[in-house]
Amino acid sequence: MSIREIEVFRAVMTAGTTSKAAGLLGVSQPAVSQSIRKLETLAGLRLFERVRGRLLPTQEAFALMTEVDRYFVGYEAIEHRIRSLGLFGLGRLALASYPAFGNCFLARAIADFAPQERSMQMTLQVMSSRAVHEQVSGGHVDFGLMNDEVAVHGLEHSQFANFQGVVVMSPKHRLARKRVIDATDLATDNFISLNPEDTTRRRLDSALSEHGVTLRSCVETPLSVTACELALSGVGLSIVHPIAALDFVPRGLVMKPLSFNVQFLGLLIFRPGKPLSENAKQFLSYIRKRLEIETAQVNEILGLTGTRAAKTAAAKARSHNANS
Repeated sequence: MSIREIEVFRAVMTAGTTSKAAGLLGVSQPAVSQSIRKLETLAGLRLFERVRGRLLPTQEAFALMTEVDRYFVGYEAIEHRIRSLGLFGLGRLALASYPAFGNCFLARAIADFAPQERSMQMTLQVMSSRAVHEQVSGGHVDFGLMNDEVAVHGLEHSQFANFQGVVVMSPKHRLARKRVIDATDLATDNFISLNPEDTTRRRLDSALSEHGVTLRSCVETPLSVTACELALSGVGLSIVHPIAALDFVPRGLVMKPLSFNVQFLGLLIFRPGKPLSENAKQFLSYIRKRLEIETAQVNEILGLTGTRAAKTAAAKARSHNANS
């Protein structure tokens, strides 16, 4: 059987009638019917029941359609890639990231990188760490950023960032003027928790157990950005990724350091045997510079460093961008 018969079959299943399928394919209705009969003969299956001039799909047809759809998803991805190559040549970069870095941090890094001035196209997918792992493993993106909740066996990886969690709250919160938040402080208000499967949540639970502290969890969410929004709205306290919290500080979110360690670990992952393009290597240098800038900004907000460090990091990034 040929791809043409499969294409006709898919058109009939999608359109619902041979006449509509013929219109989609730009062929005659008899040609569609002939292709369907040929496919049934070659497959040795009855794919449609003929009832009063209509084709009604059998169970075998629905089962086959599942596999056909999987094939065409891959086929359409190839078509998209061909069109991208025609428009941009090799000037294309695809990456996937978990939300802590994907929502805003990478948007700023892309702005620094300025793909529009390089005649190239970028694709950014923001998804769970598990989905990032799948995208990199499948070779669908050049590299990925994820946390450490998913094992990285079979992938090349390196540490991208290692942050201590920060406590966030409304500016009206009674702890907003306290310089450092202790474990016992966290038990004095409603708490917005990350999901139980999150590795940082497990680290927090372990640390609080050592301090004999039990939280009054009122909301669970998988995203630091959602926890920040809830905290800013006065729902309670939360411990979040500081880069995710950074975007809420201008809106009034208060961010404080903890007196004990709760680690947020970010990993860069790559597919083994797939060398990075020059575009990918260049962009990696930009996100590392962006990380320097935003780490300095976080430290300044937390009172962990002077403004000189933040200004130095920003100056380095501007110099890097000017020389690239």
